Amino acid sequence: MEARNRNLWGKPAIAHRDLKTKNILIRANGTCVIADFGLAVMHSQTTNKIDIGNTARVGTKRYMAPEVLDESISMECFDALRKADIYAIGLIFWEVCRRTISCGIAEEYKVPYFDYVSSDPSFEEMRKVVCVDNYRPSVQNRWTSDPFLASMSKLMRECWHMNPNVRLPALRIKKTLLKLASSDETIKITPDGEVVIMAWIF
Repeated sequence: MEARNRNLWGKPAIAHRDLKTKNILIRANGTCVIADFGLAVMHSQTTNKIDIGNTARVGTKRYMAPEVLDESISMECFDALRKADIYAIGLIFWEVCRRTISCGIAEEYKVPYFDYVSSDPSFEEMRKVVCVDNYRPSVQNRWTSDPFLASMSKLMRECWHMNPNVRLPALRIKKTLLKLASSDETIKITPDGEVVIMAWIF
């Protein structure tokens, strides 16, 4: 989202603040679009201002970054909000990888932290697991033997790092994904840089 908009003069950058798989829609041609911008905030580069509510803890608890859960995030800093989105993207990558077939195997769908918290976790549950215990979703052993999944495993870890400053910027994530996509025959890259998945497994 930010990587596409950064080069568009005058367009405000956006922090979604509720990224999760349910808010990603798949078009008929295989491209994905982000939906539900009800909690999103915009950043104007000309005024350097952001429009935001009063509370830091918004969105879906399961996908909240550590700094959102412990309320250490600086709500006045747009870059901090962007980095919280990157954390959620890492969890989304994990969900997709679980359903990716490799050597004829794919895990059943599970939400992030399904094995650590209840089906509707509280802030306190999520804060303990993510911030105190520093747990992250388990990476499957089979992923290490598949070049694509191994690369995605590294990417997701760099997205969900405890330290927001270590997380990858959106443009670096995009470049990494395009590089991976270029070596996969089931993925097509359009002239404007859109990635189209030719086959899906749900």
